[in-house]
Amino acid sequence: MARKLITRVSAGPYTIEGMSLGGVYTSLRVPQLKVVLDVGMPIRGFAGTDHIFLSHGHGDHAGSLAALLGIRGLLHRKKPPRVYVPEAIAEPLQRAIAAMAELQRHSLAFQCIPMKVGDEVKLRSDLYARAFRTHHPVPSLGYLFFDRVSKLRPEFASLPGAEIGRRRAAGDPTLFETTERHELAYATDTLIRVLDTAPEIRRARVLILECTFLDDRKTLEASRAGCHIHLDELLERVEDLENEHVVLMHFSQLYEPGEVHSILARRCPPSLLERLTVFAPKRGTWP
Repeated sequence: MARKLITRVSAGPYTIEGMSLGGVYTSLRVPQLKVVLDVGMPIRGFAGTDHIFLSHGHGDHAGSLAALLGIRGLLHRKKPPRVYVPEAIAEPLQRAIAAMAELQRHSLAFQCIPMKVGDEVKLRSDLYARAFRTHHPVPSLGYLFFDRVSKLRPEFASLPGAEIGRRRAAGDPTLFETTERHELAYATDTLIRVLDTAPEIRRARVLILECTFLDDRKTLEASRAGCHIHLDELLERVEDLENEHVVLMHFSQLYEPGEVHSILARRCPPSLLERLTVFAPKRGTWP
């Protein structure tokens, strides 16, 4: 039987698909949002996606961008994708892709969008993305995907429908209030304190979070030195997570996929297990 290369899981209304192995490759797609998160592996099925978000410049997260752009060319996608990156890596990334284009003597077109903490982009009429700070030895960002919803202010709830319609037609700015619905947050290659420096991600409907190390095969101190999250410290923060769904990923190759599932099932409390999704194959070896 052929080995299944792509992991695909569900978390609430969202599908997360792709591959993630700490230090080796991470590339995810959320079809409902029409976004790709990192390109550490050139997955052919991702090449048609127009919005790509890079967390940082390490090869296991960004090193396959040129290959993905090449695949996109083979698919005759004429519109260059928009690639959102930490501001500090925008120029080096463009130079790297230009060098690859020169090597293969073929255009690798893309639109590079530099992002800073707090920057916001509109992806479609009802979807936005905002960059937040993560903590890694190189410039890095996480991304929060959300929509904005206009709601009738509570003090106007008793108004007749005709009056509401009249005020709306007149452009009454006091009639509605705009709120954000935080749908999905992506935080990888970071220290656990991202939960404090970007507290809004603890309330997103879905949180995709790295958890590279799971037991004493890597000490907490060593995990922190590499700016990664250890399960020991995540378990101390379970009560802070208000998310409906928590997707853990980016596990170290110290663990086989089956071990990842068994360790998490054994160590996580019911309050986390009931909303936990493990982004790893259920058995076998890593692709």
